[in-house]
Amino acid sequence: MIINKSEKRALSRSAALGSLTNYQTTECGLVGKTDQELFEVQVYSASTIRVRITQNDEFNELKYSVVSQAQSSLHQIKEETDTITVSTSLISLEISKAPLRFRFLDREGNVLNEDDTAFGTSWQGEQVTTYKKLQAEEKFIGLGEKTGPLNKRGWGFQNWNTDHFGYGTEADPIYCSVPFYIGVHSGRSYGIFLNNSFKTHFNFGASNNRFSSFSADAGDMDYFFIHDDSVTQIVSAYSTLTGKMTLPPKWSLGYQQCRYSYYPDKEVLSTAQNFRDKEIPADVIVLDIHYMEKYKIFTWDGERFPDPESMILKLKSLGFEVVVMCDPGIKIEKGYEAYENGLEQDLFIKYPDGTNYEGQVWPGWCHFPDFTSQKARDWWQNQLKTYTALGIEGYWNDMNEIATWGQTLPELIEFDFDGDSASTRNARNVYGMLMAKSTFEGTKENLNGKRPFNLTRAGFAGIQRYAAVWTGDNVASDEHMLLGMRMLNSMGLSGIPFAGFDTGGFVGNATEELFARWISMGAFTPFFRGHSNVNTRDSEPWAYGEHTEEISRNYINLRYRLMPYLYAMFYEASESGIPINRSLAMDYTHDEKVYDQAYENEFLFGDSILVAPVSSQKVIEKIYLPEGKWYDLFTDSCYEGGKETIVECPIEKLPVFAKESAIIPMQSKVSTTKETPHEQLEIHLYNGEADNSFVYYEDDGTSYDFEGGGFHQRTMHFSPKQKTLTLTQTKGDYKSVFSKARIYFHGYDMKELNTLKTGQEDYRFIHPLTDFDPLGDSISDYYIPKLPYTDINLGINEIKISWS
Repeated sequence: MIINKSEKRALSRSAALGSLTNYQTTECGLVGKTDQELFEVQVYSASTIRVRITQNDEFNELKYSVVSQAQSSLHQIKEETDTITVSTSLISLEISKAPLRFRFLDREGNVLNEDDTAFGTSWQGEQVTTYKKLQAEEKFIGLGEKTGPLNKRGWGFQNWNTDHFGYGTEADPIYCSVPFYIGVHSGRSYGIFLNNSFKTHFNFGASNNRFSSFSADAGDMDYFFIHDDSVTQIVSAYSTLTGKMTLPPKWSLGYQQCRYSYYPDKEVLSTAQNFRDKEIPADVIVLDIHYMEKYKIFTWDGERFPDPESMILKLKSLGFEVVVMCDPGIKIEKGYEAYENGLEQDLFIKYPDGTNYEGQVWPGWCHFPDFTSQKARDWWQNQLKTYTALGIEGYWNDMNEIATWGQTLPELIEFDFDGDSASTRNARNVYGMLMAKSTFEGTKENLNGKRPFNLTRAGFAGIQRYAAVWTGDNVASDEHMLLGMRMLNSMGLSGIPFAGFDTGGFVGNATEELFARWISMGAFTPFFRGHSNVNTRDSEPWAYGEHTEEISRNYINLRYRLMPYLYAMFYEASESGIPINRSLAMDYTHDEKVYDQAYENEFLFGDSILVAPVSSQKVIEKIYLPEGKWYDLFTDSCYEGGKETIVECPIEKLPVFAKESAIIPMQSKVSTTKETPHEQLEIHLYNGEADNSFVYYEDDGTSYDFEGGGFHQRTMHFSPKQKTLTLTQTKGDYKSVFSKARIYFHGYDMKELNTLKTGQEDYRFIHPLTDFDPLGDSISDYYIPKLPYTDINLGINEIKISWS
C-alpha cells in the first residue's frame, strides 16, 4: 500500500474525538458513537465510572487487571440540549455532545477533572491520548513504583517494565508499572486508572502549563475515574476494582536475610545460626541464583548444595523458612528436563514465523515460558513441585520484565494473551504479573492449604493479588534510602500494600551509619529484607561492627514486638486495600506541608505510628508533624502538631511518633514469628482528645483456615470523653495466644487514673546500647520512666476499662 503525502500528514497530526451522532442507554451506563469513534460509559460503583473510546468496531478487553464488574441501578442519566449527565450518589459525569468531551463533578457540582476543550481524547497514528485541564494548584501523587518526588506535578513518566540495574533517583521507567494516579486540588481528590497494557505515558504538566495527559502507544482509551471523600477511600475503591492482597504467611513479615549469593550450604546454615547466637530475630534465608546448577531454574548445584532437603530441614528446626529465586529463562540445553518438557509441550514465546524466541540471560541462551497462556501457567505449577516437595514455601520472581542481556526484547515476539494473541508491545507490561500469578497459584495449590510467600520485581495493576513487590537493584546511598521510602509510599497509594526495598542497598557498600539508619527504617516497612550484591562487603546486621549490630538488634526486636499491630494492619489491607505504609498525603491530603521536599518522605506505619526518615548524616533534623498531638515513641515527649519541629536523631534513634489516642498492641520479644510470645499482650494507649478504634486480628499465620472462621478478632475502642477503653466481644473460632493483657497509659499521670488499680514501671521500646553508648548518662533518651499500667484478663466477652 502506498500512502500519499496528505495521508502521511494526517497520521502525524493529532485528531481529536468528534461530535456525538447517537447513543443509547445500557443497564450500567450508555454507549454511543461519533463519526469515527465508539465510546462507552459504565458505572462500577457510586465512586467509580469507566470511560472507553475506540476507533474500532468493538472494544479491546484487557483481562488481567480489573476483577470487579459494572453495576446497574447505581446511576441516573439526564439529557439536555448540549450535554448528557451520568450521575451517582458521589460523582457526575457530564458529557458534552459537540465535540464529545468529559467532565467529572462531585456531588456539590464542583469540577474534579475535565477534558481539555480542544484536544479531549486524540489520536496520533496508533497512539491515543486523553488531555485534561490542569486545575489551579493541582498535585499528582501515586503512579506506583516511580522515582522522583511525592508530588509529581511538572514531571512525566512512562510505564514499560524495564530491568534497570542501579537506577538513578530520577530514572524512569523501572521494573513495575501501575498506571493509576491521584489528583488533588481545591480540597478535593480523584483517581484515574488507565487500563491499557501497551507502553503508556503520563504527563503531569511537564514542559507545559495547560494540561496533564495520559496516553497509550496503541489500543483503546480505557480509563476508570474514581472519586470519594478521601484519598484513603479512593485507594480502597481502586483496590476493589483491581483486587486486594490475600493474607500472606506471618513468617514473611519477619526479617529476611538475602545475599547474591549464600553458598555453599554450610554458609547458609552458619548465617542462620549466627542470627540465633546473636539473638537477632529473623525468619527467612533467601537463596539467590547460585543455588542452581549453572543458573538453571528447578535444579540444585550438586557441589554447593548436595542435600538441599536436609539443609531445609535444619533451617526449619532453627525457625527459618527458605525463599528461592525463580527466573523465567529456560536454558536451551539438551537433556535439561525443563527445556525438553517445555519444548515438547510448545510453551515458549515465539517469533511470528513460529520459531521460539532465544534471549541471553544468566544460564546463557534461553527460551521463555508464555505466562499469558493457561497451558504454560499450568506447566509452571507442575515444575514448582520440585521445590514444594522439599518444604520450600517462599518464592522470588526475578528478571521477569522480561530481562535479557541487551535489554531490548524484540517487539514482534508473539504471546498467546489467553487466546487473544498479542505482541511484546501489549504483553511486556503484564508478563511479570502473570509469572507471579503462575507462581502464587501454583505453589498455593502445591502446598495443600498453606499460604505461600511470593515476591516479584515486575508487575502491573493488580499485582497485589499475587505477590509482594520490592524496588529492585537499588544503591547503597542516603539518597536511595530516602527515595525508597517515597517509592514504598507511592506504591501504597497505588494499591500495593506489601512492598519493600533492599535494606542497606544492593549496589555498592553501605557505611556503618547508613546500614544502621536503613535497618531502623526497614523495621517500619511491610516487606523487610536485607540484601547485597555479589563482590560487595558482607551485609548482615553483625557485619558492620558492634555498634551497628546493637542498633539493628534493637529495631528488629521492635519490629517483632510490634507484630500484633503489624499483622492487624495486613488484615486491614486484605479487607480494604488500605496500605501499611501510608504517605501523609493519604490522611493529611490538603496540608501543603506534607508535599514539601523536606517532609515528603514521612509516612504513617499503619494508622497510629508516624515515621520521619532522615539521612544517616543527620543527628539533628527538622521534621513536620501534622495536626494533633504526637508522642515520641521512645521518650513519651509530647509535641503539638501542625508545625515544624527540631528533633535529635542520633544514629541510634530514628524519629518515630505515636498519634494521640493511638491504640498499639505489642507482644514480648521472640526470635521468630513461629515462637509463641508471652501470654500477656501489651496494649499501649495514648492520651488524646479524639475517639479511636483499633481492630485487633489474629489467626494461625500459616493456613487458610481464617476463611472458614479460624480467626480471632475484636475491636478496641478508646473514648476520651467517657474515659474508657472497651474491648468488644471476640469474633471467630481461633483461640488467641494471649490470655492476659497489660494496658500501658501514655501521657497520663497516676492522678488521672485514680479509679484504676495501677502500677508503674520503667518501660523501654528500645534498649540503651552497651559500653559504647554515645549518649552516656542520657539514658532517658532510650526509655520511658515510670509508665502507669493496669492488668486485665482477656476473655471472649466485652471488657470495659474506665477511669475518672
